[in-house]
Amino acid sequence: MPCSPDVLQDASLFSLLDKEELAVLASQVELRRFAPRQRIYKIGDPSNRAYILMSGSVQVSTIDEDNQIVLLDEPIKGDMFGFASMLAQTPHQTEATAVQESQCIELDLNDIAVLLRNKPDAGLDIMKVMGKQFHAAEKLVRLRSARNPNEVFEESQTLGERVADVVASFGGSWNFIIIFGFVLLTYALINIELKGDAWDPYPFILLNLFLSMLAAIQAPIIMMSQNRQDKKDRLRNELDFDVNRRAHTEIQGLARRINLLYDKIEDLEETLREKT
Repeated sequence: MPCSPDVLQDASLFSLLDKEELAVLASQVELRRFAPRQRIYKIGDPSNRAYILMSGSVQVSTIDEDNQIVLLDEPIKGDMFGFASMLAQTPHQTEATAVQESQCIELDLNDIAVLLRNKPDAGLDIMKVMGKQFHAAEKLVRLRSARNPNEVFEESQTLGERVADVVASFGGSWNFIIIFGFVLLTYALINIELKGDAWDPYPFILLNLFLSMLAAIQAPIIMMSQNRQDKKDRLRNELDFDVNRRAHTEIQGLARRINLLYDKIEDLEETLREKT
């Protein structure tokens, strides 16, 4: 339906235009009405049009690699959506759906060109909205990025930390216990057999010195590896918390959709009862 200049004046993007400019723009754009749960555009649609919300409520969402619905934005009155795809002339990467009955101003690139020729400052308002959407996408990526704690630590691992992990892994294994026990037993038996010619007779003072030195070096190396493991566990817990939070959000979304289905079924039953 045609759009009146008074409606355009309520949009923040056009608030700086005078009456003549509003009249020119109003003759080009359209005011569209969308019913509750009506899809405005879907992913992959040609991006010939963009929209400015004037009343009602709209949700802009996308589908991630796990085929989960991700809510990107909920525009308020005067906010634009679908502009990035329209300006780039690429298919829509998002889907916009009216949550309740909504009115939106529909415009295309030619309308934007007319606006910028008459009011170049309006380009700053468009850039502000684009920046807001860009930051929202960045935040979403940070929240949903799936990081593997093992890969994160391996990328930042130094040579000393790798050595510490190898020492801690070998020092806490049965191989170390068997080999070390065999070496100690052999050392003790040789010195006992040599008797007076032994280089370290009983009670093996030199061996005790070597063992003390080994323990003094091995202990901090193992503690270094344990500290790194604690950091890895903390990162893993943070990632688990993010997964649980997303799962909670998705469950809430499913519950909301189920409630909407119940409402539609009840409305349908009521309609059938009235007809009978």
